Amino acid sequence: MPDYGPPAHASETRFNEDSATYAVRGADVPDLAAGTAAIRNVVQTLPLKPGVYRMHDAKGDVLYVGKARALKNRVSNYLQVDRLTNRIRRMVTQTRSMTIVTTNNEAEALLLEAQLIKRYRPAYNVLLRDDKSFPFILLRGDQQFPRIQKHRGARRAKGDYYGPFASAGSVNNTLNALQKLFLLRSCTDGYFKTRDRPCLLHQIKRCSAPCVGRIDEPGYAELVGDAKNFLAGKATDVQAKLGAEMQAAAEAMDFERATVLRDRLKALTFIQGTQFINAEGVGDADIFAMACKDGVIGIQAFFIRGGQNWGHRSFFPTHTAEVPEDEVLTSFLTQFYEEVPPARTVFVDRELPDRVALAEAFASQAGRKVDLSVPQRGTRRRLLDQAKRNAEEALERRLAESTTQAKLLREVAELFDLAEPPDRIEVYDNSHIQGTNALGAMVVAGPEGFRKGQYRKFNIKGNEARTDDDFGMMREVFRRRFARQVEEAPDRDDPTWPDLVLIDGGRGQLNAARAILEDLGIEDVCMVGVAKGPHHGREGREVFHLMDGREITLPVNAPVLFYLQRLRDEVHRFAIGAHREKRAKAIGASPLDEVPGIGPARKKALLMHFGTGRAVRNASLEDLQQAPGVSTSVAQQVYDFYHAR
Repeated sequence: MPDYGPPAHASETRFNEDSATYAVRGADVPDLAAGTAAIRNVVQTLPLKPGVYRMHDAKGDVLYVGKARALKNRVSNYLQVDRLTNRIRRMVTQTRSMTIVTTNNEAEALLLEAQLIKRYRPAYNVLLRDDKSFPFILLRGDQQFPRIQKHRGARRAKGDYYGPFASAGSVNNTLNALQKLFLLRSCTDGYFKTRDRPCLLHQIKRCSAPCVGRIDEPGYAELVGDAKNFLAGKATDVQAKLGAEMQAAAEAMDFERATVLRDRLKALTFIQGTQFINAEGVGDADIFAMACKDGVIGIQAFFIRGGQNWGHRSFFPTHTAEVPEDEVLTSFLTQFYEEVPPARTVFVDRELPDRVALAEAFASQAGRKVDLSVPQRGTRRRLLDQAKRNAEEALERRLAESTTQAKLLREVAELFDLAEPPDRIEVYDNSHIQGTNALGAMVVAGPEGFRKGQYRKFNIKGNEARTDDDFGMMREVFRRRFARQVEEAPDRDDPTWPDLVLIDGGRGQLNAARAILEDLGIEDVCMVGVAKGPHHGREGREVFHLMDGREITLPVNAPVLFYLQRLRDEVHRFAIGAHREKRAKAIGASPLDEVPGIGPARKKALLMHFGTGRAVRNASLEDLQQAPGVSTSVAQQVYDFYHAR
């Protein structure tokens, strides 16, 4: 969805505490009195209007984003300290300033709140952790022979979008079946225009080959119309039409066409068998049900379009401790529909205090009415109960997995003599080919699994040693990583400090990294080198080098060994992938890229005229001036770049 930003009619004000009183008063030290004083200063000027407020700490970082029907009343509640939960009291303690945005109504406040939560990811807001975009099916509308394709991201291309699908697997299966059913092309425009004979997809009866005229434009348009009807939920009409056409072809003794139509009917039956659920009268609907156990909340989403099940997905929002379940679901829905267009009907498993405002907000996003309700009986209630059962089962699996993960982390703590199970594990590796395109990689893991948003790449600059020196590369990576840490977040309670550092390598890499940390005055980070051991080709023979000189090997079937291997394999994957990407960019680079003022068109003209970048570099000024599309001033600029000393 587009970022609406603060509405044009909204007004924004930044309120800061009196610097003479509160900035000096321990800007980095939590102080409940300072926090309430900062909020009290803001309350005095707040209107009784709807809007959104942001609470900031002493550094200006956003702690919380909230919306209110009446800003003055809502923010005043934070001054009633005795009634606050421990979580909210901690937030007030850290608050030093606020930003206020007023809106016309509560629905606009809900939309703006979701946008700001997504932008700032505040520590005290319920957060939707799943940051992957949902896949859609796109039927292009700007082509003579429309292409059917999978689509993610912004919906800029003209055409009809169908979705969301719960996963790439579900959309791929549907696309494959749709190709068999409607024979629509899936190739790119470049591939389509250069064909002089049908491709393999036509031979296996998954494309009607419009590229070489095997079907005319009206015939292809009829297939597109059938596909749109099917995706809009009119599968019965499509089935009846295909059946009638097959019967007519058989009666006309056109058995080849009858066979093709029979195969298409089989594909339709397959789709209906895998996606159809009994949702008569429901139409397009999104269904959400919540389960809660042991302080963990799981939300199950079902996507139904035209009576077809387009998949379901489990979500486990974070920062939900001490937050009412209704508030969790409300926050989840606003963040979810920030990226996904809402269906005409949204079912939830409980009454929400903001239901009317939510429906209004979703309607303004979709450009049509959206019904948000809690079904009580019939098919709709049965679908909601099914989503509820799935939510409970997914939560049970999640808790079982987290229990296993917690046990593994306890074993890691015991293995490496940590005071408690690690919350943040950083794993490092280097990748290069004979010193070229060298880079370092860091992956991060925690109790919930890999934190891919916190992965980092380090382009090796050769500051510590040559780029083919693994020890020097490791020194450079650690100096850059931890020098910045010391500068930006020196407090060891900051969550960005690692509890455990794993280094892909042996004693040498470990000592190189240790020397850098000692130079920076860091002595209490546990680091372990992970070496392959004497039998490099045999899994399970890793040797773990500890900082006190000990070397540990584990039984080949130890679960904690498998866990540490997964961490090592993940940093391998990330480092190699980043190195390949960097190498691919380097292969496509040209010496002319370094010349200031030379754009793609002039670079192409020079290369077409001289053949190679080396020839351009060695060319005389007169030769450069004779190149087509190159002016005298540009020729002088290129010549001076290579020859001026």
